[in-house]
Amino acid sequence: MSQALAMDESERADSIRLIRESAAAVAPRGGDLRRIRALRFEEPGFDPAVWREMADLGWVGLRVPEEKGGAGLGMGAFCALAEELGAALVPEPLIPAALAAALLAADPAGEAALGQVLGGRLLLAGWQERADTLEAPGSLDAPRLFVPMAAGAEGFLVPVREGGRLTLRLLPREAADLAIDQTQDGGNYGTLRAAPDFTGGKLVAADLGGALDAALDEAALATSAYLLGAMEAAFAMTLAYLKTRQQFGRPIGSFQALQHRAADLKVQLSLTRASVEGAAAQLDAGLTGAARRAVVSRAKARAAEASMLVTRQAVQLHGGIGYTDEYDVGLYLRKAMVLANQFGSARLHRKRFMALSPEAVEE
Repeated sequence: MSQALAMDESERADSIRLIRESAAAVAPRGGDLRRIRALRFEEPGFDPAVWREMADLGWVGLRVPEEKGGAGLGMGAFCALAEELGAALVPEPLIPAALAAALLAADPAGEAALGQVLGGRLLLAGWQERADTLEAPGSLDAPRLFVPMAAGAEGFLVPVREGGRLTLRLLPREAADLAIDQTQDGGNYGTLRAAPDFTGGKLVAADLGGALDAALDEAALATSAYLLGAMEAAFAMTLAYLKTRQQFGRPIGSFQALQHRAADLKVQLSLTRASVEGAAAQLDAGLTGAARRAVVSRAKARAAEASMLVTRQAVQLHGGIGYTDEYDVGLYLRKAMVLANQFGSARLHRKRFMALSPEAVEE
């Protein structure tokens, strides 16, 4: 390894370590979840003051180039941050906001709105026209579905196909025909209904090119990291319970059958971490094209399936108390149920991985 490359790796490791440490200001590992519980099933579903603090810390622009006002850090740092937020079940919509920032950074016309987003104004992208897809056709008259935490948005960024190009239009909240539905974890999704179409919004990007595809892949990978953090926290809570819950005069964690189940879950966590961190490192190393999309899909498919397995098993290993809403372990399952399909389900990403990288299936 050359000295320059070793220095780059050292700098990358330092940035990841520092971002994990900064996350403790908002999402301390092992903290109680009273704040999370208080925000559930209430609009907007997150704390605007905490959201502004996250913006002040520079998290929204973590991936935005420095010359555009961001931090210019890599996916390794962004995934490390998302993992810490997942461990604390932070509801503030950082990943969707970072997606919006990436789209605005793609065109000089979006600079004014980008500055507002980096400063804490919540603009969210409404790109999805049908369930379980990463495609954004940009139809003029199709509703935009599943906008995360839309109840707190100040405006919406809507990709629209115009003149053969995918443009981006900013639709203010007051001009949007918006429907809000609650989600299993206590948050919400929004549906933007076209009335009659989205061309009334301000044009903030004349041609997104491949920026939307790249940003959606990064959002999918960051969501994988969030799920990794959530399942690790649920697993840690479960191990602590197995070590303290007594039955027949000894901790239930001493029972071999439960040890085997816990070991299986640990394997799932290790494989997911390797997949997520490996994908982030490859993106930071400059991976492009089909190979880039393939490693993202591998990570998202694994994180989606593993998070559901680990959090379900965590609830079961707690016995009857795990099924009560008052006990925190169930909150992790609820979060996994919502995020496992966000930015593509395991099924979608497995299919995409097989199409992009058929030789990997043989490994």
